[in-house]
Amino acid sequence: MLDEQAKKTMLRKIPHGLYVCGVKDGEDVNGFTASWIMQASFKPPLIVNCVKQDSKSHEMIKTSGVFAISFLDAEQKDIAQKFFQPQRRVGNKFDDIEFYLGETGCPILTDSLGYVECQVVGAVEKGDHTVYVGEVIAAGVHREGDALRLETTGWQYGG
Repeated sequence: MLDEQAKKTMLRKIPHGLYVCGVKDGEDVNGFTASWIMQASFKPPLIVNCVKQDSKSHEMIKTSGVFAISFLDAEQKDIAQKFFQPQRRVGNKFDDIEFYLGETGCPILTDSLGYVECQVVGAVEKGDHTVYVGEVIAAGVHREGDALRLETTGWQYGG
């Protein structure tokens, strides 16, 4: 039998970065704080991005087939917090955030450490998140810095 508390405790020990995932559908753009991301292949360069199925961004990725990941600096917890809220509750999250559109047309945060842009090459819809497999088709470095990690924020997302 599964020990629920042990499961939660151990799954929360998996280290995660915090990123802003930029998405688009036509001219409409959105972004959300992502933490379930990892590299999955060298050749071709692939990452996996797990996205909550009941979110607007999930549908935008499913429709457009692209997403961009902006890597946050360790001091950008406030930005991660802003993008954690659903768009339907807070409106346009990019109102006071400087960004530009990348090669995919997805928003990239100007003040991030850098970014990767991905073309979706696979998806697994299981549970309450979809595992999108994205091939990295563009990347850039904006500046040096330490990446923001979930465990340094005191927040928990997992278990």
